[in-house]
Amino acid sequence: MHSWTDTLRFAFQPVVNLTTGAVAGLEILARPETGDILAEARRDPELDCRLAVSAVRAAVRKETLLPLFVNVFAGTLADLGGLPSLHAAVREAGRLPWEVTIDVCPPYTHVPQQALLEAVTALRGQGFRICADGVGDGDVPLRLLSDIAPGLVKLDASLLARPAVVRSMRTLCDELGALLAVEGVETEGQCAAALAAGAQLAQGELFAPPARLPAADVYVPPRSPADMAVPRSGPSVREFVRPAALLPATASAGQVRALLTGSPDVSGVLLVDTAGVPVRSVHRSRFLLSMSGRYGHALYADRPAAKLGDPPRTVGVDATAWEVLDVVAVGGRDRTSDDVAVVDEYGRCVGVVRLADLVRALAETRVEEAAGLNPLTRLPGSDAITGEVDRRIAAGRPFALSWLDVDHFKQVNDGAGFAAGDELIRAVGRALQQAAMDSARVGHIGGDDFLVLADPEGLDPLAAAVLDAPWSAGGRPVTLSLATVLCAPGTVTDHRQAAACLAPLKKAAKSLRGASWVLGRAGLPGHETRRGAEPAPAPAGCGVAEPGGA
Repeated sequence: MHSWTDTLRFAFQPVVNLTTGAVAGLEILARPETGDILAEARRDPELDCRLAVSAVRAAVRKETLLPLFVNVFAGTLADLGGLPSLHAAVREAGRLPWEVTIDVCPPYTHVPQQALLEAVTALRGQGFRICADGVGDGDVPLRLLSDIAPGLVKLDASLLARPAVVRSMRTLCDELGALLAVEGVETEGQCAAALAAGAQLAQGELFAPPARLPAADVYVPPRSPADMAVPRSGPSVREFVRPAALLPATASAGQVRALLTGSPDVSGVLLVDTAGVPVRSVHRSRFLLSMSGRYGHALYADRPAAKLGDPPRTVGVDATAWEVLDVVAVGGRDRTSDDVAVVDEYGRCVGVVRLADLVRALAETRVEEAAGLNPLTRLPGSDAITGEVDRRIAAGRPFALSWLDVDHFKQVNDGAGFAAGDELIRAVGRALQQAAMDSARVGHIGGDDFLVLADPEGLDPLAAAVLDAPWSAGGRPVTLSLATVLCAPGTVTDHRQAAACLAPLKKAAKSLRGASWVLGRAGLPGHETRRGAEPAPAPAGCGVAEPGGA
């Protein structure tokens, strides 16, 4: 009598890091030759658990060192709890639980939520990582998603047609401390959309199809300049994490040598204790040099590899790329090429970061930022501001978008000369930067026009700093006009709509005499005049005087 295992095979599909282009792990997919065993497993928790165990064993037979993603239905977890048989299979295979991510799959309907949360807590306590799979195409409630607190959220590729939803999920993931992945990516256009919307990982036919042999080489489209924009504080270290080569702290030098010689892409090995905390770092070149010296193998092969290692360099998963560089900068120059271990809140290793990845990404970012700066003020242009507006809208954050310019600037240039006009623009730019709070963004969009994105509570001090200052060019007094639109959550859908709300306010501010400030609220008619005087009525028989000026 044939068993279901006789007709079941497994395929491996890479999960790709979109920043580094490296494979972050392999999802193990059941591929039955006959029947629909997955439908049976959805109804039978014991069968689903046996499938997960078989998937791990199949990966071991392929001798892959990459982290694994194993699918388990939410109902199975609620029924069986912490999956002790899976934990045992991982240990028997010589793998560590934190090298395995449990993809919790829908459906969630009729699944006891408390039992599910208890099972997830048990798995996390054993060291497994948790992923919420099928989000957007499944039925996971957002409240339950928040309670599960996964380390990874996988979105269905159909959501790429709704970029605002993907951006919102990225914001939620940032709040949860999770990474965002998109499944089913088949075209370069979908990959670009995933990047633009904030996805950090992806998988699909574009990169590599499911295959019987694990693939470490994948196709990743080159990134466009627009994909490289990062917050001023620097990109998160999560975006650069590569799988770590881990061995127990008790491993011998011979075991390390076997791993390195059999895996030419591995740059180093981390020796971890029984809890997964790095205790020593073994650098590939220095280790092999010691082993290849005269009597090196005879001296070291059976001795603990820790004697040939160094104290590990570690950063937390919430660190930025700049903080990693600070860690690398400490210590001897001979260790600048060492991998930096990334650890979770328990100190367990979740992967490594390579210095080359960081330097390349940060250099690209700086080049792109420099290309987008206004040459006169060295302030970013409108793209940087509008991108941040869209991120705040997706995050549901209130914000104030302001447009500031110089009254009668053409007359300033004509009367005082362009050099005096340029110096005035530079001075206004400096004043805006100095007055802006840490969370504000200041952009120079050309000529005498500036954009300022700020939190609503930061408006008054900023307006006072620039409108109350005595401005002049070539000895001629000059005034400024400021228009602001307050955008509460849900009042605008994107930066274009916010700009459309701002345009009539700018016109209203320019119609006033002297330094002016007009404030309106998105979605509401009218505006409030906070600074400026109404223009004097035109004398009888004369034409209408030109308002505040462009």
